[in-house]
Amino acid sequence: MPQPYLIALDLDGTLLNDEKTISPKTKSVLKKAKAEGHIVMISTGRPFRSSQPYYNELELDTPIVNFNGAFIHHPKNRSWGIYHEPMPLEVVKSIVETCGDFRLYNIVAEVKDDVYLHYHDEKLLEIFRIGDPNVTTGNLISFLKDEPTSMLIHAAKEDVPEIRKYLSDVHAEVVDHRRWGAPWHIIEIIRAGLNKAVGVKKVADSYGIPKERIIAFGDEDNDMELIEYAGIGIAMGNAIPALKNIADETTLSNTEDGIGVFLEEALNLKSKKGESA
Repeated sequence: MPQPYLIALDLDGTLLNDEKTISPKTKSVLKKAKAEGHIVMISTGRPFRSSQPYYNELELDTPIVNFNGAFIHHPKNRSWGIYHEPMPLEVVKSIVETCGDFRLYNIVAEVKDDVYLHYHDEKLLEIFRIGDPNVTTGNLISFLKDEPTSMLIHAAKEDVPEIRKYLSDVHAEVVDHRRWGAPWHIIEIIRAGLNKAVGVKKVADSYGIPKERIIAFGDEDNDMELIEYAGIGIAMGNAIPALKNIADETTLSNTEDGIGVFLEEALNLKSKKGESA
């Protein structure tokens, strides 16, 4: 039997098509890959509650990387360990205070699966209610009592670069930040030194898989470290140019079965029997 690969999948814009579903073709190929002994895992910026449906749909039995590496656990094996690295509360409150000087739409803090909104916002609530979390609305300086796993700042487009400069100038030692892709003008903040590569390495080490046998797929800014780290880093056809520049290869887009097409070829799964696409 050939040596197994660890296949790390980003969700939005990568595994998921534009309807936020997994295509039958890609699902079929992943099923064949698992049957061949390869290890399939999810590595996402999403919290666990909104990635769990896809974890279950793929019938996974592997650890999962959430919040871009700030929360890593094995949903089916508690003894694997839980790695949660939140941000210092006083730093978060200092950021909230300073952000009052900018044109701000909202700030969202997440403590694992609890959600805190600085201002009430029905549109944001629609997104964050997925998975039925506990939601608290109100001034984060007063209401936030626990260290958050992740924080999102939704600001005016013109103010985003200035806020990011402030974060780099003042808090670079304690937090890392990146910008979401269009159409959202959102800055995402997690504890410094964390990213998807850190999480996937932890999982790969637990299986004894060297980085040469890690195949990772992504499309956005938060996939940069992982695509660079993986032995085989694959950018989706719809990925941002910066990611394509550092990827080993570019596959088809998330609406064209990019993951399924690549893995079928790379792992020689075409001739294997399995669920029909």
